[in-house]
Amino acid sequence: MFSNLLKQPTRQRSRGQKNTRRCILAELSVLCLLCISFFLSHTAPGQAAAVWAKAAAGHFFGKESTATPSQPDYIKWVDFDVTCQAMNQAFRYDVDTCQSEIHLNWVDLLAYLGAKYGGDFSLYKASDLEQAAEALRSGETTVEDLTQNMKYYSYYRQAYGAVLDGLVGEYEAQIPKEQAPGVYLPSGVDGGTPEDPETVWVKKYGLKAFSPIAKSFPYSDYDDFGTARSYGFKRQHLGHDMMGQVGTPIIAVESCYVEAIGWNQYGGWRLGLRSFDKKRYYYYAHLRQNYPYQSNLKEGSIVSAGDVIGYLGRTGYSATENTNNIDEPHLHFGLQLIFDESQKEGNNEIWIDCFELTRFLSMNRAEVKKVEGTKEWARIYGIKDPVIPENAEITGQEQVFTESHPADG
Repeated sequence: MFSNLLKQPTRQRSRGQKNTRRCILAELSVLCLLCISFFLSHTAPGQAAAVWAKAAAGHFFGKESTATPSQPDYIKWVDFDVTCQAMNQAFRYDVDTCQSEIHLNWVDLLAYLGAKYGGDFSLYKASDLEQAAEALRSGETTVEDLTQNMKYYSYYRQAYGAVLDGLVGEYEAQIPKEQAPGVYLPSGVDGGTPEDPETVWVKKYGLKAFSPIAKSFPYSDYDDFGTARSYGFKRQHLGHDMMGQVGTPIIAVESCYVEAIGWNQYGGWRLGLRSFDKKRYYYYAHLRQNYPYQSNLKEGSIVSAGDVIGYLGRTGYSATENTNNIDEPHLHFGLQLIFDESQKEGNNEIWIDCFELTRFLSMNRAEVKKVEGTKEWARIYGIKDPVIPENAEITGQEQVFTESHPADG
């Protein structure tokens, strides 16, 4: 059509050009409207103010969405701004009602606040959560009714659940015998264990996740997520640094399996632990020179929440293995969310700010003791976590997860 128009004399094609231009402009206008509509429906929450809208159907998207009708959709971006105070308040409601007829789930409560505040927890007021929780406890309303007009509640429930769902629940804890309720001490059956007759196992409900730093070991930190880094190339810091002494025992936050272990040019000696629901990847970097990990760990090993997994150091920033090139000893602790395996590596990775989360977890720090004659520390009291799968193979002190999984490059 365009080639024929160009071949016409100027006077003869002028009217045709005008009509054609009108058609093209009309088509471009329709196309622009469609593009804007598509873009607005696929926008990340952190970009909402810049592009006027958030996505529909409870999912927030990045700059582009590759989903088709035949492909399941998944979350592309998460800004985790929940404060320690809000987490603690919601957690207390959860634990206080765990044996009640109406049990309040702490992630449901936080997702309600997230939807109410648009994810901005600088707006947090304890009274907002108190009012909602009391209405739920009394039976005056339900979570479904409370959130039915909140367009993005589903998104916040999925996003916050990916961070928090594995941290609170039922478990068995090993505690000193003198601290155990009498029901656990009948005729010596539950009073004491073969390996330690002075302890007992009790069933509990509560926080079964731990701080990454062992109890009684000092550390300092601040909210450094997103600060500039320049080694290798300019980039943002996508983790949380916890400064401490070389050799400080590092703890498994959650029961996981070891997905990655070994040297990385940037992280030095590092560990990557994957949760059993596969939504969380915990990254521990800059571990101790010469003796970074517990000796029984390898790819596929299972660790229980609260286990000692390694030791704080300052390795990294070098292509040469086992090099100390970090100025200040610290643990780089990172948490990646994975809603689809395509997000594990590459430009679509989702790393969250862990500062407030580590503050919350500091209420539960694992007690450890030195293993005489070694360079290792070990936890004093054990935990039995029902999240550990039944297909775990146990070899001596080591548990190995049999499912195949990708390695960290």
